[in-house]
Amino acid sequence: MNTVATITVTGCLDSVESAPIRAALHEHLSEGTSKIIVDLSAVTFMDCAGLAALVIGMTRARLDGGDVRLVSPRHPDARRVLGLTKFDEVFSMADNVQLANNGW
Repeated sequence: MNTVATITVTGCLDSVESAPIRAALHEHLSEGTSKIIVDLSAVTFMDCAGLAALVIGMTRARLDGGDVRLVSPRHPDARRVLGLTKFDEVFSMADNVQLANNGW
């Protein structure tokens, strides 16, 4: 399937808010959409639960021949978490949804 899904996250991506993201990723992947963009541009805080949800989605998408690409958070604290964990090197990152969608 060539459909690209976009999931937009705002505010915190933490232990509370990771469940809806995990569910949205699971839903898209279960429906056969393995190319997913997660827009983190409006995320102000991220923790290990939020990162875990993204990694689980990415792993499953890659097993299905797709990927999870991220739109970089604008907030420096959220960007710093991705840099410190080196997740900015694991995920394909872009400045906006349109750029993240390039090449698909």
